Amino acid sequence: MSTTEPCYTDKLEVSVDTPFGVHSEGVVTTGLISGVPCALVARHGQKHDIMPSNVNYRAMLYALKKVGCSHVIATTACGSLREQLKPGHVVLIDDFIDRTSKRKATLYDGTTSDETKGVLHLPMDNIFNQRLRGLLGETCEELGFEYHQGGTMVTIEGPRFSTKAESRMFRLWGADLVNMSTVPEVVIANELGLLYCSVAMVTDYDCWRENEAPPSVGDILNTFKSNAHKAIELIKAVVPKIAAADWAEEKESLKQKVKDNII
Repeated sequence: MSTTEPCYTDKLEVSVDTPFGVHSEGVVTTGLISGVPCALVARHGQKHDIMPSNVNYRAMLYALKKVGCSHVIATTACGSLREQLKPGHVVLIDDFIDRTSKRKATLYDGTTSDETKGVLHLPMDNIFNQRLRGLLGETCEELGFEYHQGGTMVTIEGPRFSTKAESRMFRLWGADLVNMSTVPEVVIANELGLLYCSVAMVTDYDCWRENEAPPSVGDILNTFKSNAHKAIELIKAVVPKIAAADWAEEKESLKQKVKDNII
């Protein structure tokens, strides 16, 4: 599973070769959370010095799959496009709008081996695993976190923030949140058969509100850091639940979905 670093034991850095090159750090950190084997990668690198367009999402997720991951819990900082989604809240998103243009968005592009041969027209229904979202929501409830079940994330290319006109347009489109990392991450995870869910941490109100200064990097980082404990507590509490459940049906369904849509 991939997230901000929770309380790990038995940590070990593993170098993983992939057909898609080297991911952000070149290694995957494996370890245990409540006795459950897990893996961690920082998509932007430990120093957060890799801009969103340059993250090698394909290599990162392939590496997680190769070390044995079956689920991905991804944390992401985001701006809110809705008054009720307040800074500090957790949103378990269930849909996205893609505004990226410079990223390799599929494994099936004809550049690798027979493993990803053909063209995959992957359906986007239930791209965020519903059962995993439900489990995360249940755990948020138990922990007393302000959270929202469902929401649409618009992923922009970055690294710049949205203009005021773009922010207002996204609201008219029905988007609830904006970030720079959900796409193509969730798509590639599904192509690999990884059950994916995103824990969106609201840090600001983007720039659509009138008579309010636009968010700065400093403000966003301060809000994220002050709420990072929520992501850590959530991961620590939900991992044993995931490990105790039988996910065979969900895994097989996703595997078949991929297989059925390759030409």
